[in-house]
Amino acid sequence: MLRVIVESASGIPKKRLGNPDPIAAVTFRGEKKKTKAIDNELNPVWNERLEFDLKGSSLDSSSFISVVVKDFETIGKDKLIGSAKISLRDLASGQGKSLPSKNVPLINEKQQATGATIDLLIRYDAPISTTPSLNEQPDGDVTHNVDDGHSDEGEEGEADMEGGGQGGSPGAPTQPNQPGRPNNKPVRLSRKRHRALANRPQDFQIRVRVIKGRQLPGNNIKPVVKVNTCGQTHRTRIRRGNNPFFDEMFFYNVNMLPSELFDESISIQVYDSSSLRADSLMGEFKLDVGYIYDEPAHAIMRKWLLLSDPDDPSSGARGYLEVSIIVVGTGDAPPSERKETSEEQDDIENNLLLPAGVTMQSATLSLKVYRAEDMPQMDDAFTQTVKQVFGGNGDRKNLVDPYLEVSFAGKKLCTKIIEKNANPEWNQLINLQVKFPSMCERIKLTMYDWDRLTRNDTIGTSFLNLSQMSSSGGEIETSTAESEVGFLPAFGPCYVNLYGSPREFTGLPDPYEELNHGKGEGVAYRGRVLVELSTQLDGKINKIVEDIPSDDILVVQKYQRRRKYSLCAVFHGACMLQEPGEPIQFEVSIGNYGNKLDSTCKPLASTTRFSFAVFDGNQYYYLPWADTKPVVILTSYWEDISHRLDSVNVLLSVAEKLGSHLTSLKIAILAKVPDSRLGEIWLKLINHMIEDLNGLRLPGMEGQPNVTALDIQIKTLRDAAVDNITQMVTRMREEAADVRATVSDIEDWLDRIKQLAEEPQSSMPDVIIWMLRKEKRVAFARVPANQILYSNFSEQACGKHCGKTQTIFMQYPMDKNKGVKIPVQLRVNMWLGLSAHEKKFNSFSEGSFRVYAEMYENQAQVFGKWGTNELVGRYKFSDVTGKVKLKQERFMPPRGWEWEEDWLVDPERCLLTEADAGHKEFTDEVFQNDTRFPGGEWKPAAEPYTDVNGEKVQSLEEFDCPPGWTWEKDSWSFDSNKAVDEQGWEYGLTIPPDNKPKSWVAAEKMYHVHRRKRFIRPRKKTSDKVAVAVRRESVEGWEYSSLIGWKFHRKERSTDMFRRRCWRRKMVPSDGIGASAIFGLEGALGVDVDEKASKMDAAKRFGLNTPTVSCRFSRSYIYHLRVYVYQARNLCAMDKDSFSDPYAHVSFLHVSKTTEVIKATLNPTWDQTLIFEDIEIYGDPQTIARNPPDVVLELYDSDQVGNDEPLGYCTCPPVVKLNPSVAVTTKLLWFPVTKKGRGAGEVLLAAELLLKDKANQGELPLVPPRRGEKLYMVPQGIRPVVQLTAIEVLTWGLRNMKTYQLATVTSPSLIVECGGEIFQTAVIKNFKKNPNFPGSVQLLKVLLPKDEMYTPPIVLKVIDHRPFGRKPVVGQCTINCLDEFRCDPYQINNEVHRSARVAMITAAHGDVVINIEGRPIMTAELKAEKEEETVDWWSKFFASIGEEKKCGPYLKKRYDTLQVYKCELEEVKEFQGLTDFCSTFKLQRGKTEDDEDDPSVVGEFKGSFKIYPLSDDPGAPTPHRQFRELPESGPQECVVRIYVVRCIDLQPKDTNGLCDPYIKIALGRKTLEDRDNYQPNTLNPEIGRMFELSCFLPHDKDLKIAVYDFDLLSRDEKVGETVIDLENRLLSCFRSCCGLPQTYCVSGINQWRDQLKPSQILMNTAKVQGVPPPRIEGDGSSLTFSGKEYYLQDFETNTVIHQHMGPARERLALHVLRNQGLVPEHVETRTLFSSHQPNLSQGQIQMWVDVFPKNLGLLGPPCEITPRKPMKYSLRAIVWNTTEVILDETSITGENMSDIYVKGWMPGMEEDKQKTDVHYRSLDGDGNFNWRFSFGFDYLPAEQLCVVSRKEHFWNLDKTEFRIPPKLIIQIWDNDKFSLDDYLGSIELDLLKLIPPAKTPEKCSLKMLPGMSVSAFSKNPPPNSLFSQKSVRGWWPCIMEQDGKQVLSGKVEMTLEIVEEKEMEERPAGKGRDEPNMNPKLEQPNRPDTSFFWFINPCKTMKFIVWRRFRWIFIGGILLLLVILFLGILFYSLPNYISMKIVKPFS
Repeated sequence: MLRVIVESASGIPKKRLGNPDPIAAVTFRGEKKKTKAIDNELNPVWNERLEFDLKGSSLDSSSFISVVVKDFETIGKDKLIGSAKISLRDLASGQGKSLPSKNVPLINEKQQATGATIDLLIRYDAPISTTPSLNEQPDGDVTHNVDDGHSDEGEEGEADMEGGGQGGSPGAPTQPNQPGRPNNKPVRLSRKRHRALANRPQDFQIRVRVIKGRQLPGNNIKPVVKVNTCGQTHRTRIRRGNNPFFDEMFFYNVNMLPSELFDESISIQVYDSSSLRADSLMGEFKLDVGYIYDEPAHAIMRKWLLLSDPDDPSSGARGYLEVSIIVVGTGDAPPSERKETSEEQDDIENNLLLPAGVTMQSATLSLKVYRAEDMPQMDDAFTQTVKQVFGGNGDRKNLVDPYLEVSFAGKKLCTKIIEKNANPEWNQLINLQVKFPSMCERIKLTMYDWDRLTRNDTIGTSFLNLSQMSSSGGEIETSTAESEVGFLPAFGPCYVNLYGSPREFTGLPDPYEELNHGKGEGVAYRGRVLVELSTQLDGKINKIVEDIPSDDILVVQKYQRRRKYSLCAVFHGACMLQEPGEPIQFEVSIGNYGNKLDSTCKPLASTTRFSFAVFDGNQYYYLPWADTKPVVILTSYWEDISHRLDSVNVLLSVAEKLGSHLTSLKIAILAKVPDSRLGEIWLKLINHMIEDLNGLRLPGMEGQPNVTALDIQIKTLRDAAVDNITQMVTRMREEAADVRATVSDIEDWLDRIKQLAEEPQSSMPDVIIWMLRKEKRVAFARVPANQILYSNFSEQACGKHCGKTQTIFMQYPMDKNKGVKIPVQLRVNMWLGLSAHEKKFNSFSEGSFRVYAEMYENQAQVFGKWGTNELVGRYKFSDVTGKVKLKQERFMPPRGWEWEEDWLVDPERCLLTEADAGHKEFTDEVFQNDTRFPGGEWKPAAEPYTDVNGEKVQSLEEFDCPPGWTWEKDSWSFDSNKAVDEQGWEYGLTIPPDNKPKSWVAAEKMYHVHRRKRFIRPRKKTSDKVAVAVRRESVEGWEYSSLIGWKFHRKERSTDMFRRRCWRRKMVPSDGIGASAIFGLEGALGVDVDEKASKMDAAKRFGLNTPTVSCRFSRSYIYHLRVYVYQARNLCAMDKDSFSDPYAHVSFLHVSKTTEVIKATLNPTWDQTLIFEDIEIYGDPQTIARNPPDVVLELYDSDQVGNDEPLGYCTCPPVVKLNPSVAVTTKLLWFPVTKKGRGAGEVLLAAELLLKDKANQGELPLVPPRRGEKLYMVPQGIRPVVQLTAIEVLTWGLRNMKTYQLATVTSPSLIVECGGEIFQTAVIKNFKKNPNFPGSVQLLKVLLPKDEMYTPPIVLKVIDHRPFGRKPVVGQCTINCLDEFRCDPYQINNEVHRSARVAMITAAHGDVVINIEGRPIMTAELKAEKEEETVDWWSKFFASIGEEKKCGPYLKKRYDTLQVYKCELEEVKEFQGLTDFCSTFKLQRGKTEDDEDDPSVVGEFKGSFKIYPLSDDPGAPTPHRQFRELPESGPQECVVRIYVVRCIDLQPKDTNGLCDPYIKIALGRKTLEDRDNYQPNTLNPEIGRMFELSCFLPHDKDLKIAVYDFDLLSRDEKVGETVIDLENRLLSCFRSCCGLPQTYCVSGINQWRDQLKPSQILMNTAKVQGVPPPRIEGDGSSLTFSGKEYYLQDFETNTVIHQHMGPARERLALHVLRNQGLVPEHVETRTLFSSHQPNLSQGQIQMWVDVFPKNLGLLGPPCEITPRKPMKYSLRAIVWNTTEVILDETSITGENMSDIYVKGWMPGMEEDKQKTDVHYRSLDGDGNFNWRFSFGFDYLPAEQLCVVSRKEHFWNLDKTEFRIPPKLIIQIWDNDKFSLDDYLGSIELDLLKLIPPAKTPEKCSLKMLPGMSVSAFSKNPPPNSLFSQKSVRGWWPCIMEQDGKQVLSGKVEMTLEIVEEKEMEERPAGKGRDEPNMNPKLEQPNRPDTSFFWFINPCKTMKFIVWRRFRWIFIGGILLLLVILFLGILFYSLPNYISMKIVKPFS
């Protein structure tokens, strides 16, 4: 049972209205219990007991409870106050029954402390059966993290997939407040933060710090870590052991698109370097760069990665690796790394990258790949069989061999290849094994075309985004289990569309191939693939790729049911074409349908007719469609996914409304409208939003076709999220007090709704519109299908552009210039719907549709006669291209259509465009040509009159003025404005085979044979009407051309060889069903098929002649447009003089006008009204009013030479007034200018469109006032209202001016411009001597707009006065935001006085008397010396940054600490950037280049501004000046002391990933180089150096501190530098020249180092503040300052007065000074930058600077900051005995034995390995050694690290210094003479946390090791440091890995002793048993007689091996031998004996 007593909380923050009603909730393992609510209380007391039944299970070490305190609401959702997470590890480990948790801080949803705390008491009764586990060190840590399940409005958003399946049964979605939710990070908004980055390549830096490994598997391993990302790989040094310490940092510098970078993955692999095999990979971890970038501060710091085996993910953990990864973007400051606490070192579980409670589960993503369709042709026909090459194009579409590659998290798998098939069916299942939740977001699907010989081509790429198709359920707060919203990744079965380069196959390389790889926006549809994704947790897979069972294939059939869709697009206008030329046509396609070059679909009327562009009279060209608009009809077949797209459209319509309301709210806030009005706008927004959300109806899923599992999950998620947002909005309406504070919440909701509208399963392809010039594809636009889709579900479910005219800016494919030029602006009306809904189209259509069949009659001229005989390659009747033969009688109308009339001749209006069309003025030109033989007479040429191309034209006399025009001149004149002689001739030489010269010259030479003269005659248009009348040309309707080509003209000329005319026949639907009948137009109208032609040919011709459809508007309306272009700001500089000469082309539909050019400015004020009379627009005015065409403003920089350069464009919707008499105010607004996809300034403009009727002709607004003949100004009422304003300018001086045109700037002056007013300062006479301006303050009276929105910027220009009256602009600066300079002139401004006077005092010359106090007596000094040994400046530094272990007894002595700033002193908020006296403005010059964000900085202006309004009444008194008393501006001499403490994370410069840094300081012309003291091979050097320089300010104001990398042979490279402005430090009133310490000491390490004593500084401060000087009592006990009494005892109640303190009066003065907000004694952390990557940090440097003006007297003593040196220590380890060692060998005689020896070393000092002698033939695992190891090492006690210096390679110059934790590794080995020794086990002892040894071998077991204890009752004593114990003796266990498990492999008895350097000499001891063998003396080991080596001791071998084992055999053998001998003798002598017996010879 777990009982939680919730006692009380305190310090709860107030609400905006009243006090909160706190209620507390405690969650444990998903169970949530609440207290009661306490009304209206900031310090509630609950004292309630909440009980959780554990149901017999015990707590484990990862258990925790979450406590959430909320503000109780009766209606709506409770509001989060704060939350905390409390670890129950102490209870779990049996540390006690109860855990009091007092003052636990509560943290809000943004992970910030709220100031509130809560008190709890937690009790735990363990179940009887279980015993608490002791697997972790006690730590009692409280992690204060929000349980994101309760995250409130702040961090909503699609969470990542984490937590998808934990905390319940596998696969069950977690409840939002279960521990399954990741608790260590905020919910990730999917990619939300990425939007802020500009989409262009930019600098990034990825830093990976590999810190250490833990529990790596294997025996005696040598791990090395490889880190790979963005194609770069780094590896660490090789270490030894299972817990290696690396601490190495790798830098990856890349320059790429953010979107590409975030998809790159970081792979971290750990290898065993001692293994040469391929399987030496021990484990790996992968994650996306985007994952890191989404984390807070774009970093994960000191997180443990769980390594796994990539090939066998189910194998569990393969060890842990601790890393920090940081992604630094442009301008980001990398977070500083905190040092970890000792508790955290062991707490892997809570610091895992996936936090506590989330177990990494192995999951299988199963991707079923069924089939694909519409693959484009990828191969040549030449690779096919001969038959196909010669047999036509029959099978051309199947020339593709597709297969699909699936890649995720670095794994790539492919389906099988299907040859020659454009619609392949694979039916394969691909299994991806991943760890879940995954750190990678996107599955990449790439379709390839397999090639036998060459590389495989990419067909197209698509991505499946896991975060869109899964949900962790944490983003919505629910209290009930029914509304559960978490789900695992799922998708489909659904088609995924592929986009890429155009489909047309060419044998040439594809210029747009990158698009097929998914880079950039695909320009064409390239097929689609049907896939399905599902996720199984902990599933085992048999095969990686397998076939799908046939049942599943049948199931997916129903998802492929198609329905017919109809698309109609009416083109209302195409304008803003940049150049005329070939005729233009538009093609609309969806999928393959409508692609006119694709032969697989039915032919459709998918293209408009060709038209020539017409000039609009000003700048652009447009297509003259007039009242007959081209129409495109498509029918296509797709799955019905309307339920998905309807939901998307419904949500988007809500988001769009909310977005427009939010924009108006933001504009109102910007315009500073009164609060009451603001409240109304806000309330309208909230009410509309509540109404929209309450009325929001999403389509249900029941009975819908194609419903997938994901559809149902997303529907649930959307419903829950919408309810959630509705509740929050309702609550905000009731509670909100400050409108401005709610904007960020509303933006979050808008993002949230937009994210909900993302639909992963959108299988309907986009509609693609192409512009074709002749046959070439030029520009495209993609329109998502849902935007134009009709739905009968509800009005909101229709797409936002469905049936409405929209403006589309087309773009060039893969445009390198990113849309600098707009190819064409289209106005098009599109409607897409199911054929079943076709009738609904009638209500959307405007105008009347007409359908024609058309064909062309062609004739050629031979001998003056027109006929058809000489038509080469053409037919008598053909299509428009002339290539397809047609016959009238063969035309058949489509089904359901009939002919209405007979064939008629129709002159093709669109193709007959004369050169003068659209022009008001035109110049006719005729060339007169003469020829001669070389040196002969000139005679008229064969063609005397031609055009510029040599084509024959009429003679001058025959030339008539066309109707509707009049000649401007009476006669023709020759053109003398070109390279001609005085008669106008130009001469040339004809080189055959040409018939005219290629080049012309103005002087006649003998060899010239050709000359020509250009005659010109301008004409003017008089009326349009006449032209129309004459257009009714001859009935014949012929159009003529010189060649069979394009350009036709109407009048026959003598040179014409070809003519044609167009026949058209009108069709009507047979049943009058309205406009929707046009959808029936499928198929071709008829083609003449020759009997002889083959079937193949027929197929080819099919479809080339579709009907032409147009929409005829019966009535046009005339409008009047006014565009008010007022001003622009922050435009790009395009000229070398740092400015531009901007003007604007303003275009509206088919008309355009141009503003005037404003010279040399980036902030032009045009103040111009452009009036467009009589614009003809077809269509209903109401439609135009609802959806007006945009006014497009294109800005250009006017250039004298060359083309004008574009500055960007912006669009502005006009206000439409259908009834001009109704007053609607038009308001000027800022519209952003975009160039290359990013911001390039803003334009202030407005536009109004007025409908002109006969009736209201006189009611048009008055003509605005004129400026000049044709320029109209912006009228009153629209232009901003102005007020007289004073701008006081403090012009202090110029600094660092660079040369201009190779000459230095010598006599500059400054021009200040604002709002049309200008003044110029006096000239600085001698810039070198004194760079300050002589007269410093100027007053400018300007008319500035009252409305803050319209305020113009202040422009500063510096001009240099040079000889001969030249005054070039040498630098300029624009100050946009004037807000910070506004002030109230009547308020007495202390700040200015303060700063001014401080500067006066610092600059005052004269003698200062300084008292030098008597020196204290000697004894104190002796004491101090002793004290110096224990504390130094570094103690002070470490004490100040909280590293208490390193500062020794410093804090106990209560000495001063410093302020360590994490940033530059200028960035500290309270010091106002040290610019309180004057600011520094960067001066720029030159052109804004494309790659660079900033033009080059060429100097600085120091100064400031004060802006305040003046009364309009001229008699009113003017307020006092703001800048009054100013300091002396002459130069003064100063001494500068620079203290450099240390550098952090420098950028590596050497190949080994390190650098050899040293400091270089530059001040003015002086430099100090500290090259001799470089620090080899380190990225974090402790420098500890002080540098002293003298200088003159302000000349030498920039102090540059650079870090260089030392190189012996090559040039030293600069790592980075930082620049400090010393002038600001001296002039600032915060007295930043020398920081104030906490106490006034006269000796010791905190000795006073300033020039002035505290009392003198206080006197000066009083002068500055304008108060009487301070009065100090004689004994210094009290002081009066600025009217307040201060007493010394108040400041020094608890302080110890030590012997270093100075006299009382100075101490008190210092205490008072420290209350004045001055800069304290500090160390600042400055970021280093380099010119290579100007915005990326190259590391940091910690330092401070003291500046002392010499005239203030003597300087104090400097600080001593030399770094600490390591101390020498020795570790003596005596190995006494071993026991129970594994017996590894079998002897000859069959017994188990081992030849044991022990090896030991300290990690990092492997070269000093030591071994004992060998204990041979240990038969029982016992070994006796009595052997001493002695390891000398350097140790830093303060940092608890060993310092190891060694050369990495023999060729290295310097030793590299490593800092490694002190450890000892002891290994037991078995000695083999004739093979490699066998490893028997090891133990790693951490000397700082030494495992206490066992006293006897029996008690020594594996349970002693951390993390190995099983039972909680084996009470291990806590680990202790050997450095404090000095000596320890006992038994330690050795372990070895067998079959993946750790087993005990022996025990070692040792004495470990740490000896300091002094002791080493006093108590010497030799290694082994060598002399001096003492302290203690080691005897020879008492080994049994059996311990020897058989090879060397044959006698012993006989005695102990042979005799002992075989003695009975020996004895038996001897006895047997004797018996045999006896028997042998017996048998030998027996016959003799018997015979003797018988014979008895001697008887």
